[in-house]
Amino acid sequence: MTTDAGAVAVRSAVDGEVLAKRSEYDFVIVGGGPNGLTAAAYLAKWGFSVCLLEARPELGGGAENVEPWAGFSVDPHASYFYGAAAPALEQLELGRFGLRASPVTNFGGCVSPDGRGFFGAGNFFHEARARDPETLVNLLGVTRDVAKIFLEFMGALEPCMTDFFRSIYWTPPYDERWGFSPSDLPWANVLREALPFFDDVMLEWSLCEMMDNMGLPDPFKAGLLVGSWGNGPHPFHKGMAIPGFAVQQLMFYSNCTPVGGMHALAHSIIRCGLAHGVRMFVNAPVTEVLVEDGEAVGVRVDDATALEEKTIRARMGVILNTHVKQLPRLVSHNHLSQDFVQRVEDLSLKGGSLFVANLAVSELPQYAAADQEYAGAEYPVGMLLHSTTDQMLELMRDVHSFRTHPTDPDHYQLWVINHSAHDPTRAPAGYGVLDINLQVPAPEDHKDGPDAVNNAKDEIVENIYDVIHQYAPNMTRDKFIKTWVNTPRDSEFRNMAFVGGNWEGMRVSEDEWFSRKPLPELARYRTPVEGLYLCHQTSYPGGLCLLAVPYNLMHILEEDYDEIGSTTPEWWYRSKWHVSDAEGGTR
Repeated sequence: MTTDAGAVAVRSAVDGEVLAKRSEYDFVIVGGGPNGLTAAAYLAKWGFSVCLLEARPELGGGAENVEPWAGFSVDPHASYFYGAAAPALEQLELGRFGLRASPVTNFGGCVSPDGRGFFGAGNFFHEARARDPETLVNLLGVTRDVAKIFLEFMGALEPCMTDFFRSIYWTPPYDERWGFSPSDLPWANVLREALPFFDDVMLEWSLCEMMDNMGLPDPFKAGLLVGSWGNGPHPFHKGMAIPGFAVQQLMFYSNCTPVGGMHALAHSIIRCGLAHGVRMFVNAPVTEVLVEDGEAVGVRVDDATALEEKTIRARMGVILNTHVKQLPRLVSHNHLSQDFVQRVEDLSLKGGSLFVANLAVSELPQYAAADQEYAGAEYPVGMLLHSTTDQMLELMRDVHSFRTHPTDPDHYQLWVINHSAHDPTRAPAGYGVLDINLQVPAPEDHKDGPDAVNNAKDEIVENIYDVIHQYAPNMTRDKFIKTWVNTPRDSEFRNMAFVGGNWEGMRVSEDEWFSRKPLPELARYRTPVEGLYLCHQTSYPGGLCLLAVPYNLMHILEEDYDEIGSTTPEWWYRSKWHVSDAEGGTR
């Protein structure tokens, strides 16, 4: 295999080959979400023929947009781009294919019912003014000693922030059989080198313990904890301190969204893949992964699809950009052990399911708690309302213990995100769109059944109106023009890969994280079937539009296929923390 193969694939399509009749490719990818699209683009640019099959009528998965009202663009699922450190941005040259960033210069802050607030501008802790301890004393309401500790921590970490992110997200997990201790984790090595006061005990902490040890108070502390919960790592799960802190910093570090919405990210990857010869088909649900002599050799598509060939052969491998719980459905059980199938079924879906309400408004909220620093400044893009740890605990009790959506408005911790404040493509001039996020149980876990949140939709929206008005008195009912809601149950129907109603696809805790995600034997993206790989949000690192899973997967494919490993192109570079199977001693 040479790197000219992609060009050959492009020429064959231009020369008039009937796309629907071609039945063999080097790789077949099932699912056209951001991870499947990026894996397809990587392989095609590398020089391999790739067919991508998507069951839905459109590509993009969770990185999509809808226009419920003329001129208003909203994100039903993913609403923020966290991938500024992603190697794929430069390796796939996504800027050449239309990806443009809309910078967030005022990310906002957190405010509690008593009017106390933290207000920051952009990536506040990377700004010169934030290096003055007195600024933090006033801004966060902390002592000078706490401000000094926090500044030392952030100041030491900032120069190696890209390495910190990539050591967590953009490097393949270890194989558990290698026996690495937590102190040997890639991010532990980065922190040990960067932080003079790093101690291995930090790897055992929950994020809440880490914040308490720093002495950080509400509302800033609650903002970090809620942000971690909504983005994956549970703030009270042991061992989640560093991942929980990192996901917060990903938001600040990225500090942008794609112009036009999250679908702009997906479309740039689609254009990249097409330019390198990927063949993409929608309305093409895969019903079976074909296995011969223990090896994946292709897929079978639904008989009702328009593809003339219902069997698509894969000369080298099949890659599943589908929820891991669909693996036993697609692969005949005689190729998977009953123990394995049961453990896949037992994977927890009790991650953060978000009730998302998009509100078209005739004017933006003016938060009464905002101090002089915010007054007259650029509108804050993100605000957390009801930002106290006690209120967060009440909401967690509702969701995880009582297994119900919150009914008391005092339990409504709301992330209010307004991309229309910095991206004029999101709403007509003079209007805005508020993207509201509220934690609720996964549909299958709700005590009143999977449709309970949908049945309470009107009540929840009324409470959201009241909470926003409590913090922004100008937001009377007439300022809310229209409301469009996407519940976790709606997400399951809109996007078939959102099992459990959330984009993490499962919980992120110590027992389902890194080399244990989604199961230890699947953490390197290989399945029990030779030539069948995972490339989905439920594979490590899971969730968010990081473009991380396909980058990590390419390391594994490079090891497994001589045709890939022997044709490494100049534009590709590996993670500096990657440990190969040969080095680990298992292959």
